[in-house]
Amino acid sequence: MTSSDSARARWDRAADERIIAELLPTVLGDPATRVLAISGERVRLRDGGLAWDTVDGWVGPSAAGQVAEWAFLGRDERGAAMLMAVLADEGAPGDDDASVTNESLRVAAPDLDRTEAALAVTAVSLGRWLLEAPFCPACGTRTEVLHAGWSRRCPSCGREHFPRTDPAVIVAITNRHDPDLLLLGSNAAWPDQRYSCFAGFVEAGESLEGAVRREVREEAGVEVGEVRYRASQAWPYPRSLMVGFTAEAVDAGAARPDGEEIVSLRWFHRQEIGDALGGRGDLLLPGPASIAHRLISEWHAAGSP
Repeated sequence: MTSSDSARARWDRAADERIIAELLPTVLGDPATRVLAISGERVRLRDGGLAWDTVDGWVGPSAAGQVAEWAFLGRDERGAAMLMAVLADEGAPGDDDASVTNESLRVAAPDLDRTEAALAVTAVSLGRWLLEAPFCPACGTRTEVLHAGWSRRCPSCGREHFPRTDPAVIVAITNRHDPDLLLLGSNAAWPDQRYSCFAGFVEAGESLEGAVRREVREEAGVEVGEVRYRASQAWPYPRSLMVGFTAEAVDAGAARPDGEEIVSLRWFHRQEIGDALGGRGDLLLPGPASIAHRLISEWHAAGSP
């Protein structure tokens, strides 16, 4: 079994079940159901992983006022239902278990395995939408939650609304004349010595490849040749689908920061990147949970002896 097959075996979204009208009441009454509580962008952790609880701890008087919304995340490898409890209070721990901590997804994600990280991203993305978008954007009426937390319907105008996902591109820029060089930029909001790939949102009517070319031209001043897709990653900051590419700079000497969003950029040698990936030197790279880290580390590995 491949790693991706293993991930699917451990978590089935079971999207076909969402249309069952009484799905949430049914699984809330099943003692085998597992519950993951989400508060804002914070996830609950226990023993280095997500803190799943029994459904008994989240229904009844003890949970009154804490759970703002429920949503069906799918089923685990045993077929047990997996629910998300969206907490009304972002700081609420949910219970008195000293072994449970609340952490920002940004902090928690690097320590989670691939399946649990994907679950956490899904839960935070869906949970924030459920709390932050209760009204119809067309007429302002409060909507009704349907499909076990995955859609909303306006009782006034009849429109149906779904969690919003904004496509964004992220690209690692290589050097046409020296395969051991990689162009990275430093954002104005970052600390000194932190560098990453170039990224930006896709504009209306724009292709992914067009967005790559525009963003690199705007932020780094270079034109690129062929744009090659590598991988994608959902990321709830704010509600993105990051689509990763590599591209080759046509004129490496033209690279210049825009001075607003990107305040510094450099061509880094493969050895410098390797040192940073190994925790050596002053260069700070994106964390291992990010697609930027994957693009950089795969480029480094491809040229290593």
